Parts: sequence; C-alpha cells; structure tokens
Amino acid sequence: MSVAIVTDSNSGITQDEAERLGIHVLPMPFTINGDTYYEDINLTQDDFYEKLSDPDAEIHTSQPLPGDIMDLWDRLLREYDQVVCIPMSSGLSGTCESESLFAENYDGRVQVVNNQRISVTLFRSCLEAMKMAEDGHDAVYIKKRLEETKFDSNIFITVDTMKYLKKGGRVTPAAAAFADLLGIKPVLRIYGEKLDAFAKAHGMKNAKKVMIKAIADDLERNYGGITPDKPNAWLGIAYTHNLPDAMEFKVEVEEAFPNYHIDMYPLSLSVSCHIGPGALALACTGMLPDGVQVS
Repeated sequence: MSVAIVTDSNSGITQDEAERLGIHVLPMPFTINGDTYYEDINLTQDDFYEKLSDPDAEIHTSQPLPGDIMDLWDRLLREYDQVVCIPMSSGLSGTCESESLFAENYDGRVQVVNNQRISVTLFRSCLEAMKMAEDGHDAVYIKKRLEETKFDSNIFITVDTMKYLKKGGRVTPAAAAFADLLGIKPVLRIYGEKLDAFAKAHGMKNAKKVMIKAIADDLERNYGGITPDKPNAWLGIAYTHNLPDAMEFKVEVEEAFPNYHIDMYPLSLSVSCHIGPGALALACTGMLPDGVQVS
C-alpha cells in the first residue's frame, strides 16, 4: 500500500523542502491589494514582509481553491494507492472541514487528518505520517494515530509589536498602545484548536524566559520531565523575519534543554500576517514511539 502525504504551506514546509522530503505541499493563497499570490510560489518571505510593512496594505488569507486541492489528489492517486491530507488546525481555518467534505467523494482513498496543528507542529505531524507510511501503514491507520495524539503539542508565541494584533482586532488600540509604551510582550499559546493569551512579560528577554519555562513545565507535566539522556519530545523554534534573533534564542533553548533535537523554521505567512515581523515561537510535540528525527 503506497500512501502520499499532503499538507499546505501553513506547515512552514517550503516547496524545496517538500521535494526533498517527499511531501506534497499546497501553497496558501493571499490577496494583497486585490492581487492573488501563493506562498513560496510567487510570494517570498521577503516580498511578503515588504508588503506587510505598508500601513495601507490590504492583506487577506484564504483557503486553497477546491479545484487545486482535488487536482492534486487526483494526480497523486494515479501514482499512489491512498492520500493522507494534513491541513492546518480546524480551529484556525475552515480548510480542514472543506477538505473533509471533498474527501467523501474518494471512497476512502483520501483521509483528511484533523490533528489541530499548525506551523512547526504541523511540520512534525507530516514527518510522523511519512515515517508511518514508509513503515507500511495505510491511510486510515495514519489518520487514527495522528488524531489520537493531537493534544500532545504546545506552541508559545511572543510578538515584537502589538500593531498586527491590534489590526486584526485581537487587542484594542488602547491596550496595544499601553503595552508598546511599557514594553510589554504578550505570550500567546496555541493548543489544540485555540489561540489564547498565556502571559505578559516586560521585554523580549523576559518573554523568552516565559516560553522556555512554559515548555519545561509541559515536559514535566506530560512527558516525565526534562530527560537529556533520552529526549522524550521534539522542540521547535519558529520566527518571523528575524533570523538573527531566532539563532540567539536557539542557543538559550539548547542550554535549557541539552541534547534535545531542536529544529528552526520561519513561521508560515498565514500566521505571520496576524502577528507581524519580529515574533518568536517555541513548540513542544510528543514523539510517537518510533521517534522520527529530522535531518
């Protein structure tokens, strides 16, 4: 039984990485000032942040077109027996619900996974799915395992500016101005289908400490504590247009969690447009028993 793994660019997987890994990635569409762009196709990270910096820019995200989704599935099913499709969390987008409806027309050959992940944790799910497919498991089994473990994941995010949270209506203009004036950095949490406020910190330095402690607490609560000799979870760092800051943060994370495998990727643009440049994220995901490692 051959199984293809499909996700979208909300996973943070670039087209080049997708080709190297054997994963198929649907680019997410954006409408910017009335024009349509596709992430990592005709919209690079640098281009996106340049457009985002324009205070008058109108930027909207949307779901992949139904025709694009099913054209990809149809093409893959000429080569593979089954398809496992892993979109971003159903709590953050309607893509998962739409694809589940489309899959009803494929007689079980397409399985859509709702394991409520995004960005680096969604990337991890795709790697786990690839490993299970290589081990000979079918699409139904892969979907079941990924959905059984959907809550074995946390992402903590801090932002450099409240500007974009204010623009998206997540904070009031007064609260945003007050926070920026006092140097307060909110720490947000993505867990399951929810994006919630988690904590407030004075300055980015303290916000990073809050995220590291939150991950340490998660490891203690859910994974038996920090275990340097045999890491029991995967850690990931994500960032928005601030690679030097992310590299510095990675050093701090490595010191806090020695011998843990830590990957680092840019946040997907669908997330970035709501939080802006300069953001940092730290994620923790439980490992399936076979413990996939990423090169």
